[in-house]
Amino acid sequence: MTELQKVTETDAKPVRTLPDAQTVTSVKHWTDRLFSFRATRPQSLRFRSGEFVMIGLLGDNGKPLLRAYSIASPSWDEELEFYSIKVPDGPLTSKLQHIQPGDQIILRPKPVGTLVLDALLPGKRLWFLATGTGIAPFASLMRDPETYEKFDQVIMMHTTRTKAELDYGRELVESLADDPLIGEFVGDKLRYYPTTTREDSANMGRITDNLSSGKVFDDLGIPPMDKDRDRAMVCGSLAFNVDVKAVLEGFGLREGANSEPQEYVVEKAFVGDGI
Repeated sequence: MTELQKVTETDAKPVRTLPDAQTVTSVKHWTDRLFSFRATRPQSLRFRSGEFVMIGLLGDNGKPLLRAYSIASPSWDEELEFYSIKVPDGPLTSKLQHIQPGDQIILRPKPVGTLVLDALLPGKRLWFLATGTGIAPFASLMRDPETYEKFDQVIMMHTTRTKAELDYGRELVESLADDPLIGEFVGDKLRYYPTTTREDSANMGRITDNLSSGKVFDDLGIPPMDKDRDRAMVCGSLAFNVDVKAVLEGFGLREGANSEPQEYVVEKAFVGDGI
């Protein structure tokens, strides 16, 4: 039972369900710091893959405690998926990490965000650049047929501290080729480039370093970024976003928005380790 399910001392009183409540359908804990969960989707909710919504629980004071979470499931999915960090003292995730199937969460069905295909100019190659749980919006976009209809190649660069923290993204990427709904669209268009920063792995180093040094281009056997061909989406901590923006602009790419599409976009609403 969660904060959204309040039962009185008498058996005659039913469980009280708050407006905008959705039911958790499954939960998976990937590490002691990371978990994902799925929940029911309001019939009226329409969103573009890559957007985020406000979700949460009731706080100790009885008021909704909400944070921005990217929807990790694609726009066609019948349920909603979210990917979250666990923060022991975080106002929200200290409680959210304990949810179980059948529990309820609050969901405000007003999706927004800049990590949408409409915010980019047409191009040939699309880069998804993420650290940690910043891969969530790209989990949505990697499962959207429109991504592969608009781009000839999609490159998912994901960096975490350890190998175990890559598992969510790795399992998703590995499942796409055989997915009966999306596999034919993905084909051989998706390239996956995971790296770690604190534990030895096949690929090491920060995204900024691997881009600036050209290592990722050499490893994948592809030409360097070019503003006429390449488009990029960025999701991570504020410091990560600032550093990646500088690298992308060094390649000649310009930052865009829904109102003015350009060569790259950044999700400024990503919530980091304090949630």
